[in-house]
Amino acid sequence: SMLYGYNLAVVNSPAQFIKDFYNETLTEFYDWTPNESHLTVLYSVTVSIFAIGGMMGSLLVGRLVTKYGRKGTLVRSSVLVFTGGAMMGLSRWLQMPLMVILGRFITGIHSGISLSVVPMYLGEIAPKNLRGFLSLIPSMHICLGVFIAQVLGLHETLGKEEHWPLLLSLVVFPTMVQVMLLPWFPESPRYLLIEKGNVHATIAALKWYRLKENINAEVEEMQEEQQSLSSIQTVSVCSLLTDRCVRWQVITIVVVNIGMQLSGIDAIWFYTNDIFKNAGIPEPYIQYTTVGTGAIEVISGVLGCFTIERVGRRPLMIGGFLFMGLCCAGITISVLFQTQLDFMRYISVGCVVGIIAGFCIGPAGVPFLITAELFKQSHRPAAYIVAGCLNWLSNFTIGFVFPFLELAMGPYCYLIFCAICLGVAVYTFFIIPETKNKTFMEISRMFATRNSLLKEEVLPNGHCKMAVMNSYGTLGHH
Repeated sequence: SMLYGYNLAVVNSPAQFIKDFYNETLTEFYDWTPNESHLTVLYSVTVSIFAIGGMMGSLLVGRLVTKYGRKGTLVRSSVLVFTGGAMMGLSRWLQMPLMVILGRFITGIHSGISLSVVPMYLGEIAPKNLRGFLSLIPSMHICLGVFIAQVLGLHETLGKEEHWPLLLSLVVFPTMVQVMLLPWFPESPRYLLIEKGNVHATIAALKWYRLKENINAEVEEMQEEQQSLSSIQTVSVCSLLTDRCVRWQVITIVVVNIGMQLSGIDAIWFYTNDIFKNAGIPEPYIQYTTVGTGAIEVISGVLGCFTIERVGRRPLMIGGFLFMGLCCAGITISVLFQTQLDFMRYISVGCVVGIIAGFCIGPAGVPFLITAELFKQSHRPAAYIVAGCLNWLSNFTIGFVFPFLELAMGPYCYLIFCAICLGVAVYTFFIIPETKNKTFMEISRMFATRNSLLKEEVLPNGHCKMAVMNSYGTLGHH
């Protein structure tokens, strides 16, 4: 999760160095002199190709977690980081701009896999009273990764022209730690029991994770879910989208995952320095202002982790999106009036900080958590594929379009983000139930009424009567 945050922000500081590298290399070795517009497009591709890789990675999640398990997928996908990091690190030495773009793409595939599998893994190994806390740990580490990228991007550290390839390739070092430690952890107990039917391995894994706690009730709850799924294989994406039994769950993950990325947070992360420059912050102070926002991200992420089990999922989502929406409107107003009122530049910076803080407290992690909570074991991999694809597609859209949107609309572009944030907050308030301290079975029953199922289509335990799925994923009732 930290690598995802690091890769989001690491291209912000060396942006001009990367553009200069493209310009010099293309002019000297490829006999083509790009103009400023060409360099902007190339840099936008460098930023946004990470999201295209992420979307491809998210498409692989269902197949990988079913075949290799949650932990197994995370361990095997580490090879992508070493490959992508090496390409970015060697790009300047080999004078190949394409290696930067390909390296970003490959690390994006890894992040696309991890961003879905990590919350799925944590959600399945966590006891229900700690599921919210543990599932928000990744969002805290995303914020930490952003902060580390900002600190290392300072001129006093690695923010010099000769160091930018090293800055991009540092992702290999935390991956080494993961490869050394993660194989010693047990696989998800829910995966071992429900999908593999291995009771002994399940009990061993639960004892490892729960230490001296009584695991009988948890095993019984898993077995209840296994029995409700006894005639169903893992659901395909097509079946998930056409299944009336999970209609509102699917709509919910579509809304919250698109809303999370189109809230404007990616524009802030990708182009923080440019935003502060346009707000009138003096050039020498911009990098330090950016690092300050990163520190606030980490603090906000920690705050979200330690409050989610107290206040619940819905309040964090609603409050976070409302606050972000107001701050987006605040940026528009402050930029419009900063020429008349000098203090407005500080209001603009405050609103950027507010967007980041509001995002990290709730919307950063809750969508991944509720994607795990709203679906049973059979539907969860497909749900993460849908959520991941929408998440990364929206990420790419913002990363590529925002520079041109800002040129065309100026500060008014933040009003679009404001409207999206407010819309998601309203949807959350009226549609999404509170899932705190609920088992996966209880949450599934909560949606049965909202999905408007006929009485004869609902079993006594609140689940649809489903026919056995064939290999093509067709689904019927009996």
